[in-house]
Amino acid sequence: MNDIVDGHHHIWRQADLPWLTGPMQPRIFGPYEPIRRDYPIEEYLDDLKDAGVTRSVYVQTNWAPEHFEEEAAWVQRTAEEYGWPHAIVAYANFAADDVRPQLDRLKRYPLLRGVRMQLHWHENPLYRFAARPDLCADPTIRRNVAHLADYGWSFDLQVFTPQMPEAAALAEACPQVTFILQHAGMLEDLSPAGRAAWRAGMARLAARPNVVSKLSGLGTFIHRNDPAHIAAVLTDAVAIFGAERCLFGSNFPIEKLWTSYRELVGAFRTAAASLSTKQQDAIFRATASRVYRL
Repeated sequence: MNDIVDGHHHIWRQADLPWLTGPMQPRIFGPYEPIRRDYPIEEYLDDLKDAGVTRSVYVQTNWAPEHFEEEAAWVQRTAEEYGWPHAIVAYANFAADDVRPQLDRLKRYPLLRGVRMQLHWHENPLYRFAARPDLCADPTIRRNVAHLADYGWSFDLQVFTPQMPEAAALAEACPQVTFILQHAGMLEDLSPAGRAAWRAGMARLAARPNVVSKLSGLGTFIHRNDPAHIAAVLTDAVAIFGAERCLFGSNFPIEKLWTSYRELVGAFRTAAASLSTKQQDAIFRATASRVYRL
């Protein structure tokens, strides 16, 4: 099987990303000097060479919020010039009174398939992104996320384990929107208790038929490409969601801090080797093709 869809990658221009300029600040994925620079589409294509990838999805990289449309426009132009990527997940501010004017600006870009506003909050400030932990329960957020159904777009959902009950309630409140759970639920507490809580939260999310799990960013908290860790997360996610609701994502170039693209894909292939051909095809191609309409 050589047909792989990369359901989550980034390309970027350093000048557009505040966290790549000025003094280096601590980040969730550790020191990042090697990626404090442009990561153009040419380098991404070179990274995935011979990995069997045939299509890819770009996920927003937190340009300054007021430039959300410029990011989508830049990626659309890149795709028109290079033929990659094949879909765009853009940013919009769902805390606005009405997100639809932003969505109306984004709908002019043919590759738009979804939107992400990162809602993850953690007690550890280094892991924290959102202003508060309960945004999934915010009435304005819920109302605005529900509007995505009118555009036919998905919502890339990024939360930690303690936020999963409210995230599941958000998915229940927006049954016509597909939610794509980022990084398989951001497992960061690898203790037995932490894993058990994560599995319980994942099961709660999986009970909502409009939620799928993206198997991406699994090196975020351990800062390495660990085949055993990938296998453990993949096995649990497949058991909870079913392979038909799981998809692979590289999270490049973040994962490039500790591994190559081919080594990353190799670790995922090894982790999925015991699954059926149909299950492997779902993880590496079919699910992403379906939910991002590739």
